[in-house]
Amino acid sequence: MDAVVARGAVELGADITPEVAEAIVRKAGGDARSALSTLELAWQTAVAEGSELEPRHVADAARKRPLRYDRAGDQHYDIISAFIKSMRGGDPDAAVYYLAAMLEGGEDARFIARRMVILASEDVGNADPRALVVAVAAAQALEHVGLPEAQLNLAQAAIYLARAPKSNASAQAIWNARSEVRERGIQAPPAALRDSHYAGARTRGHGAGYISPHDDPAAAAVDHLPDGLEGHTYYVPSGNGEESGDGSRDG
Repeated sequence: MDAVVARGAVELGADITPEVAEAIVRKAGGDARSALSTLELAWQTAVAEGSELEPRHVADAARKRPLRYDRAGDQHYDIISAFIKSMRGGDPDAAVYYLAAMLEGGEDARFIARRMVILASEDVGNADPRALVVAVAAAQALEHVGLPEAQLNLAQAAIYLARAPKSNASAQAIWNARSEVRERGIQAPPAALRDSHYAGARTRGHGAGYISPHDDPAAAAVDHLPDGLEGHTYYVPSGNGEESGDGSRDG
């Protein structure tokens, strides 16, 4: 990268000190095109001022140009993947870093917020039900106040999600249940659970034998799945956080 900057300086006829060259390399983040663009803009600014090229010109040029971040390419996917995995892995510092990288790179903040809302249910779930509330609140705050102020809301949510206990039990439950429906079709509910309010429903036995758990708490232990699926378990609590004492069915 030093050689790239040196060649660029020669082509521009720019006098460049090692300190300035180091500043350009650091700001470019390994991107030769960004380094040359920063050098050119910094040099133009120095010439316009009638001064020597200094690190302050480099800092100013770097602020005026976007950082190396390809929103349509691999880096977009690499950074958002790292962001999600950092929150999932319980690393708030890494989560904030990748959030900062995306914001500085011009990523769509709504896209970031959507990913956090998804993660709140997919990777935290009922181990901490408040995680979804926090993520949705951050997404709503983004709409209300916009950037740059909403960076505070997004950072708060990212840190909360990273530090929250983790469970994908809810996600596994819906994935497994939908797989069952696709494979076996939609099975009819037991007669006791069917709607008994329309004409002729009761003559078909709909609602017969249904007992509300408000009337008898023991009724809550009854298997509500369709005939042939009794005892199937889709939701398996993780044992983390607020899922540690869940009273789901055995089976």
